[in-house]
Amino acid sequence: MSTGPVSTAAKPTGPDCASMGVSVIDVSRDDAAQQIATACRHDGFFVLTGHGVDAGLFDRLDTAARDFFARPPGRKAQIEMALAGAAWRGWFPPGGELTSGVPDGKEGVYFGREDGPDHPRAGTPLHGANLFPDDSDLGPAVLEVLDELTDLGHRLCALIAVGLGLDADWFRSTITADPTILFRIFHYPALGAVDGAEWGVQEHTDYGLLTILRQDAVGGLEVRSRGGWTPAPPIPDSFVCNIGDMLERMTGGAYRSTPHRVRSPSRSRLSFPFFFDPSWDAEITPIPGLGDTGAPAPTRWDGRSVFDFDGTYGAYLTERVAKVFPDLWSAPPTRSGDS
Repeated sequence: MSTGPVSTAAKPTGPDCASMGVSVIDVSRDDAAQQIATACRHDGFFVLTGHGVDAGLFDRLDTAARDFFARPPGRKAQIEMALAGAAWRGWFPPGGELTSGVPDGKEGVYFGREDGPDHPRAGTPLHGANLFPDDSDLGPAVLEVLDELTDLGHRLCALIAVGLGLDADWFRSTITADPTILFRIFHYPALGAVDGAEWGVQEHTDYGLLTILRQDAVGGLEVRSRGGWTPAPPIPDSFVCNIGDMLERMTGGAYRSTPHRVRSPSRSRLSFPFFFDPSWDAEITPIPGLGDTGAPAPTRWDGRSVFDFDGTYGAYLTERVAKVFPDLWSAPPTRSGDS
């Protein structure tokens, strides 16, 4: 997927890139762990280069995704989310997802790790088989992306651990041995295409540890930095990364789960967010030696605090996503016909 240049200026490479608004970090550099630590303490967002993920894989995924979203609603509904129930997989129509109870100006397809009927968590919410169109390269491309980005997630968590003064394998040996893996492809129609949706996605934070986002050339992602709302423009062959609620809680607020939003674009836009999160049964507790920083937490978009939660990540995630697609937890699977 070609994202095109951001500007004619040289691409920034350090942790303080005022011209971009968001830090750009080459993960292959020896000082990557410290650069990531600086970015996480400052704004919780950074742009990742030097990651080693094949750009051709996302070219392939982009092509398959555009073909899927160009189909009529009846064909897309052959893999609608109602068919997967609480597994939380499949397609939802424009305006079908809620943020703070308000429809977003997007449609999308939800994926996760491919778990068969014999998996130990079969029947558990957010676990199960994916729904793929049977006449498309979308499924094979998504499964390859899941493998590549799961590996990248482990590598980034190792760098985050080092930046926190921990052993590189700390996350993998404690809470990401069996990570919760979720992946989305979102299509944002041009502004005005979804009735009642002022934003592509309204202000929100992510639930888990780490989000790894690929975006196309259109842009529209904005981050609420300390200085106000800041664009996170697309850079060719890069990922935008941000930390989630669980890492804020585990670091006692040293790392903040930063609110972000997406403006409805002037033309069609695709984005590909991948969520690398704690194991389903992992107890979310403070990282040893960190504790509460004592710094006042900024006012959150939802008026809640991640420090009020105790329990497993699976319990936290289930409670949160039930508010995004409330009908999926009670509606029986139904199959839509072509149109």
